[in-house]
Amino acid sequence: MKFEMDEMKLALGKIHIKDIRFDKRARIENHILYINAEEIKKLVLEDDRFVKADVKIAKPGESKRIIPVKDVIEPRTKVEGSGGIFPGFVGPVTTTGSGRTNALKNTAVVTVGRIVGFQEGVIDMSGLGAEYSPFSETLNIVIIADPKEGLEKHAHETAVRIAGLKVAEKIGQLGKEVKPDEVETYEVEANPKGTELPRVVYVPQVLAQGLLHDTYVYGVDCKGILPTILNPLEMMDGVIVSGNCVSACDKNTTFHYLNDPVVEELLRRHGKDIHFAGVVVTPSKVRLAEKDKCTSYAVKLCSMLHADGIILTEEGFGNPEVDMMMVCRKAEAIGIKSVLIGDEYAGPDGMSQGLADVTPEADAFVTVGNANEVIEIPAMREVIGYEETLEILAGGRKKLNGNLLTEIQAFTGSTNALGYSKIRCLEY
Repeated sequence: MKFEMDEMKLALGKIHIKDIRFDKRARIENHILYINAEEIKKLVLEDDRFVKADVKIAKPGESKRIIPVKDVIEPRTKVEGSGGIFPGFVGPVTTTGSGRTNALKNTAVVTVGRIVGFQEGVIDMSGLGAEYSPFSETLNIVIIADPKEGLEKHAHETAVRIAGLKVAEKIGQLGKEVKPDEVETYEVEANPKGTELPRVVYVPQVLAQGLLHDTYVYGVDCKGILPTILNPLEMMDGVIVSGNCVSACDKNTTFHYLNDPVVEELLRRHGKDIHFAGVVVTPSKVRLAEKDKCTSYAVKLCSMLHADGIILTEEGFGNPEVDMMMVCRKAEAIGIKSVLIGDEYAGPDGMSQGLADVTPEADAFVTVGNANEVIEIPAMREVIGYEETLEILAGGRKKLNGNLLTEIQAFTGSTNALGYSKIRCLEY
């Protein structure tokens, strides 16, 4: 019996934004996004867990530092079809990934809040640091939200997460009636022609470890799920939402899930030289027994999808590498070829062992960089957020002649394991 995904078709309308400005009337006009700061503050402060909110704009090339970054979200809105954006948080909990969605390209909502852990990140809009984060190139609407004194840290993170999603969805609605600059249509057929093509399944790892290392699918905390099959088009409507305070370099923000380059490349090649057979979202948990159960279940789902090969991506480092190697080993044992994508922590000189766990079957590994690389970054004229947290972030170092030494793991998205980064991997 052959298991197939349901047929789905999604049109993604891309509205290219060239500038963002404050104005009393929120709108999109001549490729300029106008936002009303007071309306956004009011939206955030609907949650009584906040006592104060502010809105800033940060543009590429400006001498601005955003810190500490909680999440990054691309504004999108549902134009046609069932469901909505960020189902389970903002949109209704119905199956999405079909119809028409409009996206405000070149823009991002960035949430900032007081640090409750040590692994949030930095975005520099200029200087050497800007070379390590893709979000130095987006027009950023930064939401700074201060919670009530003494608010429990999980409640704090929940409030900030929901505030960012609400703002991104609200701003995305401005593009609902705007004619997109381009429309790209994606379709995954239930019974495609050319079934002799190699069947590829994408297996993205999502953290589900507690301690603020959490991810959500359709609003459900992944700590409570087994690996789950998704149609790749569902991801473009925000069914996966980040709730992680992991090292900034390899954290998958909500923006990354909306714009997953692995999904986009597999869809581009679908029906040409591969058959994109589906997505198996696989939670990375803490206990060894849970890892064994989840990885076995993930491989079973890949087998049900008749995968010839799988692409595995990692989130975080260390502990999650055990899960990734388990999936690889179990898949290869039943004849499913595996390609792995992840970053390394190989020490500042790159000479240490880069991965916490390995297996002989992992002979096709794509590295997205060494997160321990140390750089010296200059001070910025303006800090949006809380500069004092810079030296306590994962990867932080010490000040030197007014500059700061830091590992690149402090920069949001610098070694992102989905490949959405600015570092190139060269084979010699």
